[in-house]
Amino acid sequence: NFRGPASLLKDSISFTEVSASGLFEGHDLLRRGFTSVKNELLPSHPLELTEKNFQLNQDKTNFATLRNIQGIHAPLKLQMEFRAVKQVQRLPFLHSSNMAMDILRGNDECIGFEDILNDPSQSEIMGEPHMMMEHKLGLL
Repeated sequence: NFRGPASLLKDSISFTEVSASGLFEGHDLLRRGFTSVKNELLPSHPLELTEKNFQLNQDKTNFATLRNIQGIHAPLKLQMEFRAVKQVQRLPFLHSSNMAMDILRGNDECIGFEDILNDPSQSEIMGEPHMMMEHKLGLL
């Protein structure tokens, strides 16, 4: 079951990495700002780490509350459902809305910031299907 060095590659390529000009496109200064090693290593604001881990912290709190109310079986069942939903994916060049995950978390009826002002890399623009599938399968 050994796939060799190809198994070390990422499973998917974001749209910003693959575009019309190829994998070696220049840095997009307008979207990403100036590059700096310090900015990549340290958070720029104390609340940045809290915001990045918000959903994880929210899930932990919900699991703890659910365990206190219903017992250990309820959070375990919900975690198994989360894992099953994460395994089902679309092809790598198609955008997925993760509707099943939103339903499990109870966010299916909420309109949030990401619904209106989403990241441009998450837009509905489709990448090059053949290149993305070859990368996912480890052929590139």
